[in-house]
Amino acid sequence: MKNFINYFAIGLILLVSSELFAQQTERIFLSGTGADQTVDWEFFCTDGMNSGEWTTIPVPSNWELQGFGKYNYGHAKAEERGTESGLYKYTFDVPASFKGQQINIVFEGSMTDTEVKINGKMAGPVHQGSFYQFQYNITSLLKFGKSNLLEVKVDKQSANNSVNKAERYADFWIFGGIFRPVWLEVKPAENILRVAIDAKADGSFISEVYFNTIKNADKLKAQIIDLDGKPVGESFSVAVNKGDKSVLVQSKINGVKAWNPEYPNLYKVKFELLKNDKLVHGHSERFGFRTIEVRKRDGIYVNGVKIKIKGVNRHTFWPTTGRASSKARSIEDVNTIKSMNMNGVRMAHYPPDSHFLDVCDSLGLFVLNELTGWHDAYDTKVGSKLVKEMVVRDVNHPSIILWDNGNEGGHNEELLSLYAKYDIQKRDVLQPWQSFNGFSTEHYRSYDYGVGTFWHGRNIVLPTEYLHGMHDGGQGSGLYDYWELMWKTPVAAGGFIWDFADQGVVRTDKNGELDTYNSKGADGIMGPYHEKEGSYFAIKEIWSPVVFEERNLTAEFDGKLYLENRYLYTNLKECKFSWILAKFQLPDGKNEAKEIAATATSPNLEPRQKGFLNMELPKDWGTYDVLYVTASDQYGRELYTWSWPITLPEDVVQKMMQESTVEKSVNYSETDSALVINAGDIQYTIGKTDGLLKKVRNDKDEIPFNNGPVICSGKTLFRELITEKIGDTLTLTCTFEKESRMKEFTWSFYPSGWVKLNISYLPEEYDVHFDYMGVNFSYPEKLVEGVKWMGNGPYRVWKNRTQGVELGVHEKDYNTTMTGIPPVIYPEFKGYHSNLYWAKINSKEQSFTVATESEDVSLRLYTPDQPEDYDRRLAPPFPDGDISFMQAISAMGSKTNDSWNMGPSGRKNQFFDFGPYDDWHSRCKEMVLFFDFSSGQ
Repeated sequence: MKNFINYFAIGLILLVSSELFAQQTERIFLSGTGADQTVDWEFFCTDGMNSGEWTTIPVPSNWELQGFGKYNYGHAKAEERGTESGLYKYTFDVPASFKGQQINIVFEGSMTDTEVKINGKMAGPVHQGSFYQFQYNITSLLKFGKSNLLEVKVDKQSANNSVNKAERYADFWIFGGIFRPVWLEVKPAENILRVAIDAKADGSFISEVYFNTIKNADKLKAQIIDLDGKPVGESFSVAVNKGDKSVLVQSKINGVKAWNPEYPNLYKVKFELLKNDKLVHGHSERFGFRTIEVRKRDGIYVNGVKIKIKGVNRHTFWPTTGRASSKARSIEDVNTIKSMNMNGVRMAHYPPDSHFLDVCDSLGLFVLNELTGWHDAYDTKVGSKLVKEMVVRDVNHPSIILWDNGNEGGHNEELLSLYAKYDIQKRDVLQPWQSFNGFSTEHYRSYDYGVGTFWHGRNIVLPTEYLHGMHDGGQGSGLYDYWELMWKTPVAAGGFIWDFADQGVVRTDKNGELDTYNSKGADGIMGPYHEKEGSYFAIKEIWSPVVFEERNLTAEFDGKLYLENRYLYTNLKECKFSWILAKFQLPDGKNEAKEIAATATSPNLEPRQKGFLNMELPKDWGTYDVLYVTASDQYGRELYTWSWPITLPEDVVQKMMQESTVEKSVNYSETDSALVINAGDIQYTIGKTDGLLKKVRNDKDEIPFNNGPVICSGKTLFRELITEKIGDTLTLTCTFEKESRMKEFTWSFYPSGWVKLNISYLPEEYDVHFDYMGVNFSYPEKLVEGVKWMGNGPYRVWKNRTQGVELGVHEKDYNTTMTGIPPVIYPEFKGYHSNLYWAKINSKEQSFTVATESEDVSLRLYTPDQPEDYDRRLAPPFPDGDISFMQAISAMGSKTNDSWNMGPSGRKNQFFDFGPYDDWHSRCKEMVLFFDFSSGQ
């Protein structure tokens, strides 16, 4: 009897559970859930790679990445475009228990024209448009309790030419296939079709709930809950009548936490469609309370706070999967975006996977969601359908603050009214690259652009693309100038950098070659596999919401650093601050490196307030080399780590010379053309007619470091070489004619073998703007294995991208990486490296060390290689020679602007010290270098 009761109870529980489950919407995947979890379907490709026979393919995927069809970029010529179709088959069972339910088949995205058949019959009209979720009610086509055949035909090119123009001929890779998940949606025949929510920051809640076939239900009940399932406020309801297509349900909830990118508070609302208080159908939706106001001629306000968007454009892309993505990829991308201290992302140039928006909601980003249209727009018939599909799917995401009606001329203004029709929140609509609807969104405008317009106009300025990256240009270069302008300009609402990551695709037809289509897709802050370029770190520093004042740490430093809070919503007391004092090893490694660390009390500063960070440093803090300060946000994410030099280069180089144990003598002899100096174990050869270093030899062999110092620019007119012995030190002073830009340099040879070089020069005429100034030496690049240096690093810098590097002892191997050209190794070896103290050049033959006692010297290591398609804007001028010591360096442009047009830091250099005109000593730039060529390094 007991067993009978138990079995009866279990059966009753299963029956009740089954009934409750049937009253909720059930999602049954026919495909995998993403690119990282797929299901094989039967597949036939009509043309291109592996075409003409039935096989299998993982779904979701783009078929090119699986070895089918033809790769093509949107800019490809007509004859280069892939025109293949893909035929899919998949057999699935439908339980008999589903009979009487409504069953929809849902495609989240398919490229591009998609015909769907169930058991040989059309499920509905062919869907056109690649990036949009669509569905068919297939209830009447199914065989319950039996197997069913799904057949899908996908045409890579659309039969609608406006679709092709808007999305298939655009400036990005064009793929084919079912690239997002496919599932069955099972729910009662009388059901909630969809909901649209408008929830304000003050707790006001209103939702329009749409129905399918209301016959018996008489009430809709709603209950807001937190993400732990606890009720928030009282439930509320509205009557439902037979035949209703929709109802409005509303309430006011007290004490809610509003959503914003810094505090992305989320809730759920549970809707219950009831008949006599019995559940007919249940539906839940996640949302956030927040209020968006566009105040024309002023700015964008979210929850009453005027916002500044630190944004980036982001394609859905991965080299091995194309546009097929996953929830894990979305989480990684959003975390990476936020790690650069960004707070916004623009969907380029299509609605993303729904899970990407879910992650933007939960981790916190402002989003611009975009209808596809690149220089051309959808026609009104197909565009109307696609606007509805985009807005209906995405309407409830609190992260979305604006809609984009296409991009760069791809605007069909007949579609504008549809956004408000389907969006209960009535969010404003932009037309990127236009002055429209009170916004100026024009792309790639220069710094301080506009006569009564843009930065100097009355519209809200929100460039939806700027600082177009390509190779190592743009993005971080010039951003400081742009951002300070945006921060201080009242009508500037921020903007969106182009672009998040390089779009390099693995070519299955070319042995796995990574293809960026002649660098047209190599325009990201990061590489194709999200390798971090120098701009990543520059952006991270520039866009840190904690901004420190630039200052020198003098003996009077009291542990206080002046800072500004540039958060929108967060008090700095919610952040964490820590500091480290560090002492570095010298190149010979004989001294010990050490550091001490501690935390600092977070200052109580509201957004836009300024104040001090107080650190309790030890009394001997001045004996260390550097002070590091790290700020972390309320979630433990590092905002940035800054460095302040304590020890100056002259102090470090003196310690290095004191460490030298070789003490011999200094003498010299003459040849017809040179002076030969023996200093310790080193032999130097100096030219008599130019004073240049001709040859260096130690007790092991010759070191081919020579032909310097040669001034980087300006004429050199040699006069004479003066030799003098002062104690144990031999000096050779080279003098020059009055018209010479090199004025004087002196070699000082020490018994230890070290040599010191004092240089005085004028880079150019006083009224000339110049790219660089400094001196060059020669050293065969083929011998270099790497470099270890004390200075800023590990990334190279440009005049207009000095951020993102910190003082330390860095080391990297030689590489010839051209940024954005696969394969890549970051950080790049070649280029300028700022704030040099010393550098050890690691060689295949003999290594050697160079140092300086001058501040603000940049080490130039060779000239970066340039791909054939380098635009002049992206190829800053470099001096001659191989290894240089620079006191001014060149700036980097972007794909769309010369560096001088991107802000003050991108302009050429100037240098002229006024003084008695004939007294060049008072007007010169001076630099002091040291060299150690001893063997055994």
